[in-house]
Amino acid sequence: MTELNEAAPTLKPARELADSPRRFPGESAEYRRARNDLLAEEIELRRHIERVAAQRRALPPGGIVPEDYRFEGESGPVTLSDMFGRHGTLVTYNWMFGPGRERPCPMCTSLLSAYDGEMPDMLQRVAFAVIGRSPIEKLAAFAKERGWRHLQLYSSAGNTFNRDYAGEDPDGDDVPAFNVFTRSGGTVRHFWAEEMGPWTADPGQDPRGAPDVMPLWTVLDMTPGGRGSDWYPKLEYNTALR
Repeated sequence: MTELNEAAPTLKPARELADSPRRFPGESAEYRRARNDLLAEEIELRRHIERVAAQRRALPPGGIVPEDYRFEGESGPVTLSDMFGRHGTLVTYNWMFGPGRERPCPMCTSLLSAYDGEMPDMLQRVAFAVIGRSPIEKLAAFAKERGWRHLQLYSSAGNTFNRDYAGEDPDGDDVPAFNVFTRSGGTVRHFWAEEMGPWTADPGQDPRGAPDVMPLWTVLDMTPGGRGSDWYPKLEYNTALR
């Protein structure tokens, strides 16, 4: 952290930047004072997010992947190294849709639905793979039902990838997990994994990482009701109630 801080540019105090020139119809002086106080905190949050991202990028080399795991893709067998394609970085997401589930996790599915729309942009920078323990036919059938067009799906049935990199018990429940791998000179290494789970959760909050990877929650956090505590995404809705 010392080297990162020494290299950081000198920044103006957030409070100096938080005197917003914007005014909205009917707002009171009390509202503007409170909003500018909040704006200063938002600026500090943005700066902290960037500091954490820089610290993440500066991690030393991670462990060499112990084997070139073999998966089943929609077009046939694929290895972990194959998933990189033309990129040097691979992001994987463990989808909670194991063989014991008739339907997948609604939270995972909400996240992946958002990512499906972003995938053409994301794939310009990195490779991205969605991994589930169910047979590939089951994964692909649900993706078709959901209308996904861009996500690359792979079945990890028959290998230990989920156990090794998501902490799953092969006979237990599914575990969601982000992992990032790098490839250089033919060597594949683990770079980073999401490690904020139930044991890191604050009182009264659902376990989640930071920044939050779900666009749904990020948007709801900007509303008066926030994300709430009595609602979660569903796989299907009664459209008549919209």
